[in-house]
Amino acid sequence: MWGRLWCLLLSVLTATAVPGPSPRRPSRELDATPRMTIPYEELSGTRHFKGPAQNYSTLLLEEASARLLVGARGALFSLNARDIGDGAHKEIHWEASPEMQSKCHQKGKNNQTECFNHVRLLQRLNATHLYACGTHAFQPLCAAIDAEAFTLPTSFEEGKEKCPYDPARGFTGLIIDGGLYTATRYEFRSIPDIRRSRHPHSLRTEEAPMHWLNDAEFVFSILVRESEASAVGDDDKVYYFFTERAAEEGSASFAQSRSSHRVARVARVCKGDLGGRKILQKKWTSFLKARLICHIPQYETLRGVCSLDADTSARTHFYAAFTLTTQWKTLEASAICRYDLTEVQAVFAGPYMEYQDGVRRWGRYEGGVPEPRPGSCITDSLRSQGYNSSQDLPSLVLDFVKLHPLMARPVVPTRGRPLLLKRSVRYTHLTGTPVTTPAGPTYDLLFLSTADGWIHKAVVLGSGMHIIEETQVFKKPQSVENLVISPKQHSLYVGAPSGVIQLPLSSCSRYRSCYDCILARDPCCGWDPSTHACMETTTATANRTALIQDIERGNRGCEGNRDTGPPPPPMKTRTVLRGDDVLLPCDQPSNLARASWRLNGSVGLSDGQGGYRVGVDGLLVTDTQPEHSGSYECFAEENGLRTLLTSYSLVGWPEPGPAKVPSASDPSVSSPGQLVLLRGRACRSRWPQCHRPLHGPCAGWS
Repeated sequence: MWGRLWCLLLSVLTATAVPGPSPRRPSRELDATPRMTIPYEELSGTRHFKGPAQNYSTLLLEEASARLLVGARGALFSLNARDIGDGAHKEIHWEASPEMQSKCHQKGKNNQTECFNHVRLLQRLNATHLYACGTHAFQPLCAAIDAEAFTLPTSFEEGKEKCPYDPARGFTGLIIDGGLYTATRYEFRSIPDIRRSRHPHSLRTEEAPMHWLNDAEFVFSILVRESEASAVGDDDKVYYFFTERAAEEGSASFAQSRSSHRVARVARVCKGDLGGRKILQKKWTSFLKARLICHIPQYETLRGVCSLDADTSARTHFYAAFTLTTQWKTLEASAICRYDLTEVQAVFAGPYMEYQDGVRRWGRYEGGVPEPRPGSCITDSLRSQGYNSSQDLPSLVLDFVKLHPLMARPVVPTRGRPLLLKRSVRYTHLTGTPVTTPAGPTYDLLFLSTADGWIHKAVVLGSGMHIIEETQVFKKPQSVENLVISPKQHSLYVGAPSGVIQLPLSSCSRYRSCYDCILARDPCCGWDPSTHACMETTTATANRTALIQDIERGNRGCEGNRDTGPPPPPMKTRTVLRGDDVLLPCDQPSNLARASWRLNGSVGLSDGQGGYRVGVDGLLVTDTQPEHSGSYECFAEENGLRTLLTSYSLVGWPEPGPAKVPSASDPSVSSPGQLVLLRGRACRSRWPQCHRPLHGPCAGWS
């Protein structure tokens, strides 16, 4: 049933994809399987921090001082980024008073979750101070904190214009050159807004004659230094990513659900915007927004965004995680798309939309566009014409901006399609970093968190993604609330309800052979032929250029290397009575590997042929006969490479009388648990008592 529904969902994904280059492979192949699964019990190199607080949701990494600053519910912490669990942390208790909590509860708020001081903003204010804002039991407060002493000041600032009341409300905030740029729904019943405060020219989005934002939930914001090395004297810009209630026209199904349909957006403002002199006074004159499409516009919800190379605008690009939910509701998938800044800029330089009163909907604007171009930043060309700031812009231009905040063209992903579709997974956050390999190419390494607290590590390979591993970060499932990468510390920091976890960006020692190392396709790992070990490329003491990697294909470079695969264990002897069933275990090292079995070095064994059943845990020989005796070899086949994992010598005994199943003390059994013998066809009913119930090779066999 599930398989049929998923195929139907994939057909919807394909049929409703945005226009773009034809995919080179069907959507089904985008459903990547993580190569390795690392359960919680097998984690290594992790460090933990848990203080007297909950909801460690706000993280600020300061690489220069090697500090990880954390905002939680009722507290702030300053941790050693090298080892967050070393015990040498500083902490600030910043609770809402019992009186404030009581008032919050009297307003109908939840005194178990909402009526606390949830720290939502934590940014560097200047060389000496940090700036933090908290919900403070639905009466937000902000504070300038001495970074060195790490203590609260004696006085606080009103936070209702800077921080949301509701701790669950989408929020993003940046401090840029002393100015505070925030986006959220601030007060309890207020409309969403993008604001700049703590600045000589405080600005906000327009509310009349139309709202520029419609029930928006903000996900991410980033400053892009587009002024640096600009040939036209351009301005820096702040980009905002959010979802909101749709307003523009669309397909028939879109029109029918217009009241509740939500879409993903990207908006931008100019850092040098001063607002208008008379029109748009104290309002943005550079606000523009555009539709952000990943794959199936009717069913996608933006969950998380990260940016790479934001300091160099020519290379800036974004990765976004979407949840894809169909009308069946129970079928859920996630998609990852990449967007280049150049494409976003092109959309903002394109045609506008306008609200058409006659048909009461938005449509493409076909009239003339005034000069200077509405919504643009002040450049050298405009300064030469006497427009030195936004306050010099003509009224005609500002009137146009008020009525045309939406662009007609959507922003489509690079190459017109997602990098990844993943079924039965809801990604919630993502972060990434570029990794330059010893051979020269640079790859984007992404970390994605799931709703149940797993972390997927993936590398972007041209038109797709390879998921290197999935890691169970928590013993009990819980949501991930933030992800931050430190390339300098080679660490990933995970903020969660119960605390903060520090994970290494790579664990190359996990790969024991040359084949295993290159099959991982981890840009942080390379095989060192001189030490016969998989090394981290950033810390290898040997010549980095001698390390063997094959990120693109994942199967070349180990030819002629004597460390291609792990040394197989000695051949095991297995004895079985005639007519009995026997399992020859063979655990595959990778989720992408396929088991292949050979008898007597040449005969390939296939599932269902000659009494053989090939399962995820090994080879089951049913109703054993004398002709089943011989030498059995189990190989792992992955990406064109084959590695011998284990071998058995199977000896069949005649049945002299009433058969008995050999026990673990039988001399023919080398160690307990390595041999499973079941009488006749009993495997189908007794397997749960004989082997792991979730992975038994009898599961699903008839």
